Amino acid sequence: MSYQVLARKWRPKSFETLVGQEHVVRALTHALTTGRLHHAYLFTGTRGVGKTTISRILAKSLNCETGITATPCGVCAACTEIDSGRFVDYVEMDAASNRGVDDMASLLEKAAYAPSRGRYKVYMIDEVHMLTGHAFNAMLKTLEEPPEHMKFILATTDPQKIPVTVLSRCLQFNLKQMPQTHIVEHLSNILGQEGVSFEPGALRHIAKGANGSMRDALSLLDQAIAHGAGKVEEEGVRDMLGTVGEDHLFELLDALQAQDIGALIAVADAMEARSLSFESALQEFATLLHRVALMQFAPQAIADNFERERLAPYAAAFGAEFLQLAYQIAIHGRDELALAPDEYTGFTMNLLRLHAFRPEAPGAGVATTSPRVPVAAPAAVVRPAATAAPAVVLQTPPVEKPAAPVSSACVPEDPPPARVLNEPSVAVPAAALAADMDWHAMIVAAGLGGMTRELAQNCELLDLQGNVLKLRLPPSHKHLVMMASNVSKLQDALSAHFDQPVRVNIDIGEVASQTPAQRNEEVRQNRHAEAVASLESDPFVQELIERCDATLVESSVKPLGDSQ
Repeated sequence: MSYQVLARKWRPKSFETLVGQEHVVRALTHALTTGRLHHAYLFTGTRGVGKTTISRILAKSLNCETGITATPCGVCAACTEIDSGRFVDYVEMDAASNRGVDDMASLLEKAAYAPSRGRYKVYMIDEVHMLTGHAFNAMLKTLEEPPEHMKFILATTDPQKIPVTVLSRCLQFNLKQMPQTHIVEHLSNILGQEGVSFEPGALRHIAKGANGSMRDALSLLDQAIAHGAGKVEEEGVRDMLGTVGEDHLFELLDALQAQDIGALIAVADAMEARSLSFESALQEFATLLHRVALMQFAPQAIADNFERERLAPYAAAFGAEFLQLAYQIAIHGRDELALAPDEYTGFTMNLLRLHAFRPEAPGAGVATTSPRVPVAAPAAVVRPAATAAPAVVLQTPPVEKPAAPVSSACVPEDPPPARVLNEPSVAVPAAALAADMDWHAMIVAAGLGGMTRELAQNCELLDLQGNVLKLRLPPSHKHLVMMASNVSKLQDALSAHFDQPVRVNIDIGEVASQTPAQRNEEVRQNRHAEAVASLESDPFVQELIERCDATLVESSVKPLGDSQ
């Protein structure tokens, strides 16, 4: 028996085995179960995500000899013939090859007759956007009022080119690209059943190269098995794809962390020796920087535990500002490669930029730190000799009124730099604070922004004694104080707001009260819940859900006034 490629051998034959399109499966399953069948379906999405596969499964569900069902038997004559492409009442037409009005007229003429063997005649038109305008006009009347025995299934990779008159007559489903984790899991299952040994890193490279297409992933897997003589190994897959391995990218991060320019250039030399693409390297490095930054601010967004564990040390080691700068250098450096004398020169120059430019990190590069010019102190701040003076208690003015000037009593010399204690501490409620010490209002009144605001909002105010402000930061946000400049900027902003020196002490520990960030998130969630409830009670939305078996995607609901 001849070899059957993996993409055909492992094509899903039921909704249960379909991977990554749960939202479509759920809607079609409900429609088949309740008998609420539409006469025309439109499946959109990039190549290899399951448009034709779902079409065949739906055709089996409509014509299975056990009855209309979401779980066709797969063994009756109708099911087996549809799987093999021999069922007379299921027709797949490629609109790229049969795009004229005559082709459409011929199809519609045959559609008028009752099915020969099945319950329904199912016409699947692939790449329907390739039809001519006259062909679309020819099918409009039949699409609007089709015979009872006829079902249309349209598929396209470019729905923008389909006339709105056709779109309005179809029930549309957008098939999403496959997440890399789903592809890796599916390929692992297939290789296990095929008895082929593999390395998990190799499957991650294949999943990345597939760009969300499961069919492309299976084709690459076939190629990898042949390339590796029956084995799927990471090094062989990298050579096959010509991609930059993760080891090179993480070596770049290690060298940046150690500020080792020699190690950075050594990575570039190793890549040149293997004729790897420097453009691809910058693209992949920008992606890696994005994942590290995501690990800092939203670690829950990284589902892969292996990736999360690998990125955690880098998320703690690099400042958030540096990651943003490095990302900009990587993406702009990729655009500038064409202007460089050669790709190697352009790539190494970007590595030198990454080494040289670090936000407020003295000594990050050779001869890169310019002399600092002393800045004159604000005139309103009195700075006599260091003599004993009464402590000045800071009070936060109301948000809606201008900040009242603080008493001009003498203050000591400039306080020492901000101090961050990294030792875990036991949470102590800030019960001793005065009633007017509203930390949230203080942040708003001080006009904090950027990373300084992010740090302040995630802190809990513990105490204010004299000119020393004591804060506590949860361990989950300790990366915000990894770069001392964030704390210094917070201290400077508060000093400017109160018009006198303020020292900020931050320790790391579990908070006992609600931080401003938690308060804002609670307000946002409440507004979102109110917006969702309002939509769910809307008569039009209720009718849409009932008649079209639609689903309200709560994550897409945004309350009025939200900027994001």
